[in-house]
Amino acid sequence: MKHVGKEEQLVSQAAHQDVTNRWLIATAVVVMQVALGAVYAWSVFRKPLSDAYGTGVSEVNTTFSIAILSLGIAAFFGGLWMGRSGPRIVALTSGVLYGAGIFLASFAEPSLWILYLTYGLMAGIGIGLGYIVPIAVLVKWFPDKRGFITGVAVAGFGAGALVTAPIAKQLVSGVGLFSTFAILGILYLVMVVGAGLFMKNPPEGYKPEGWEPEAEESGERSGVDYELRGALKTWQWYALWALLFLNVTAGIAIISEADPIA
Repeated sequence: MKHVGKEEQLVSQAAHQDVTNRWLIATAVVVMQVALGAVYAWSVFRKPLSDAYGTGVSEVNTTFSIAILSLGIAAFFGGLWMGRSGPRIVALTSGVLYGAGIFLASFAEPSLWILYLTYGLMAGIGIGLGYIVPIAVLVKWFPDKRGFITGVAVAGFGAGALVTAPIAKQLVSGVGLFSTFAILGILYLVMVVGAGLFMKNPPEGYKPEGWEPEAEESGERSGVDYELRGALKTWQWYALWALLFLNVTAGIAIISEADPIA
């Protein structure tokens, strides 16, 4: 009886540890997403940069365009890398590139091209690598709450601009534009790398205690797990890509001018 009771206690502790771990990972994901989503606060820097370089808005906003393009390309390759090496190394690399890119933008005062290479290219690649990690990790830890946990992760990214915009404005007026990049770069580095240390996949076959997938959920699946090569042979892939392209184009166009519009 004592032996059976001890086994039950160990199982209970293991189950509790699983729950603790996954909510800790969820918290780390929100921290990571808030830092990465700060890129959406770009419009706060638009006018100060335009004044600093004595150039038009279009030239300054090219930085943001480069960052978003780099994000998309890096997310593709980051997904392939994560499938081979796991989420943690991708998240840590993301934090280093993103934080370093924003920090190095503090040295871009002499030339707009330096800003393109640092804030645009380097930081954009960092954001792209990190962008695909949180949701991919969370849906594996929360198969019982897929919709809810995806919403939490996406909300964290969106909250990045909400949190960053007023802080960035205060810093720009207080310490100056390029010093603000240095401060934010260090902050992003700490947040993303720190959160990235918690990124890991659950054990093979993991299921939350007491949860079993419903027959309806299983029936909603396609029945085919497509890899990229197979997906490219379907018309649905191109329709989804076009839908996303149009959606992102409209959204990013507004985001790049959000502060002056407001």
